[in-house]
Amino acid sequence: MPVVESVWSPNASGHGFFKGTSACLSALFAAGRYDELLVLIDKARFKWWHDRRWGVQALAAMGKKAEAIRYAEESRGLNDPGWQIAQACEAILLSSGLAIDAYRRYAVAANQGTTNLATFRAIAKKYPGVPPEQILRDLIASTPGAEGKWFAAAKDAGLFDVAIELATRSPTDPRTLTRAARDYAEKQSDFALAAGLAALHWISRGQGYEITGGDVL
Repeated sequence: MPVVESVWSPNASGHGFFKGTSACLSALFAAGRYDELLVLIDKARFKWWHDRRWGVQALAAMGKKAEAIRYAEESRGLNDPGWQIAQACEAILLSSGLAIDAYRRYAVAANQGTTNLATFRAIAKKYPGVPPEQILRDLIASTPGAEGKWFAAAKDAGLFDVAIELATRSPTDPRTLTRAARDYAEKQSDFALAAGLAALHWISRGQGYEITGGDVL
């Protein structure tokens, strides 16, 4: 602690970096010395989430969950990972039984996956009480102008009418559409036909990458 305090002192030279800072903060948290941890973090020169996340955990452990969320929100800055802050706040609300608030305020930002489909599945799994179509509509609203990128998520949820609506409103990868046309040709023929026609439409508009004759067929 004395080293961290010295490095964070207004009179200290350098950039205020000490490689043992994270170890110090995590050790204080593990020891349950929450008040000392919060006082120490307040001495930091800058509000940096990598440090302040320990303050959020300390406040939550003390039962001050509303204060923990405010503390986390105050940690936002130009270079801070907003998704990590959202995850921390979401976890606090969920642990308090406030699933609706957690969903409304943080679900989209806190559950970003490597693909739009992965994002949809993560949120749907975490919030079983929210209808899949509502989740999808909220995700679509979060990416204006890119509605077509949620086609696969809509298809996966069995929302075939919504999927086609998206594929006709916004550019959608023709290869994704042609796969859907192939896979659902028999079990959802109307959907498959609409997906195939949408694929041809976007091919004609120059969408896709190195479209081949096989894609057209």
